[in-house]
Amino acid sequence: MSSKNASHYSSSYSSLTPISPTHINLNPSICMQCRGSKYLCGLAYCPILVSSVKAMLERIDVDKSIDGYTPPSIFVGRLGYPKVSIGPMVPVPVQVVEHDMGSLDISIYDCPEQWHNIALDYVLKFRLAMVRGKVKVHVDDASLTSSGISSILQELAMAKVPVDAEMLLKNKPSGINLSEYLPPSGPSAEMERLKVGSIRVDERIEKAYYDYDLSASEAMLQLYSNGVSISSIVRALSAGCLGYKRRRRFVPTRWSITAVDDTISKALIEQIKHEPSIDEYMVYSRDVSMNRFICILLPGKWEFEWIEAWFPSTTWNVYGSRYEMIGDHEYYRGRKGYAMVGGCYYSARLAVAEHLASIRRQARVLMLREIYPGFNIPVGVWFVREHVRAMLKGKAARFTRMDDAIKYAMSMLKIPLEEWYRESSMLRGAQTQIRLSYYMQ
Repeated sequence: MSSKNASHYSSSYSSLTPISPTHINLNPSICMQCRGSKYLCGLAYCPILVSSVKAMLERIDVDKSIDGYTPPSIFVGRLGYPKVSIGPMVPVPVQVVEHDMGSLDISIYDCPEQWHNIALDYVLKFRLAMVRGKVKVHVDDASLTSSGISSILQELAMAKVPVDAEMLLKNKPSGINLSEYLPPSGPSAEMERLKVGSIRVDERIEKAYYDYDLSASEAMLQLYSNGVSISSIVRALSAGCLGYKRRRRFVPTRWSITAVDDTISKALIEQIKHEPSIDEYMVYSRDVSMNRFICILLPGKWEFEWIEAWFPSTTWNVYGSRYEMIGDHEYYRGRKGYAMVGGCYYSARLAVAEHLASIRRQARVLMLREIYPGFNIPVGVWFVREHVRAMLKGKAARFTRMDDAIKYAMSMLKIPLEEWYRESSMLRGAQTQIRLSYYMQ
């Protein structure tokens, strides 16, 4: 595929000034529901997000001209929909990011599938070095006849290796993007010009773009069955490369992530419903970056529940004096509405559905997460998906009795069993079964 030069574009940029959290009084339960996206506190912006980036803003000094390689990475915003900001992300030269495995290849900068074994500090380092250029377009500009920046971004979304990119911005970039849904990214500014080198595309995505005339959901599932990664499918969907040819649109990246997690997990769940149930109780656990994940698999037909407990001095419980819990669940027939707990519900569900599909079994699934003081920055739902995936590839503790499995799981958590009972439909049902088991011994 040939590379093209973008034309000139312009729009405005404004910044927020952080205020001291001590000047406002936030209800932790409201913060839990809002997560920086609904502004339930009545403010025009989220003070938690703004205050958390203040120190980081001072560390990044970027010029208007960016010359380097994109991993590849693109971003589609949601503000102003259906006219949204789109653009590439190109990392600026920073100190070499290293971890236990040595220097990191730039190709993983937009590949969350490879971040589960990298310390969160390092993920933040290379993600905050990603500078985003922005151009306003209408979402309907994503079509087979698109040109200019729309065409370039679609080509980048199909790339399988880093692409040489030269980006000229109208102003010096500023700000940092932190979100409960999206991976962190660095400063941004309106883009004046973009030039990219030759692009080696992933033939599987290219085929979906040119040859498939399927719904976006069908195209996602086709790519997934062909071994395309979740992050690559998200990029393709966001760039308007998927869907019926005459109805393709740019999709905000935030929406694309949950759409892919939801669509693929639903398809996997329908598969595992035809498989036999597990015949024992299994408990998985993982500790990472001040988070503790627990997964309890119980025999029975498919059922799923996800519960989070945010301790004081964490991202969504900055001002509380005790932990705050929130969760959601679905029974065998699934759920109709959007999960109250947000995108991490679908990311966790995808990870466990993949695991059950791989062992060709179904189960009742209870997933618990405790978030401890020190985890005070939103990093995106990839954190849940990839660490749950990693957890389920580990060794499980196996039990023949439900009460033994639950007691073992609770021994690794700080919150007492009674508190989990209050939040969990599955545990309340399990409690009844445990009591009955005492009379059946």
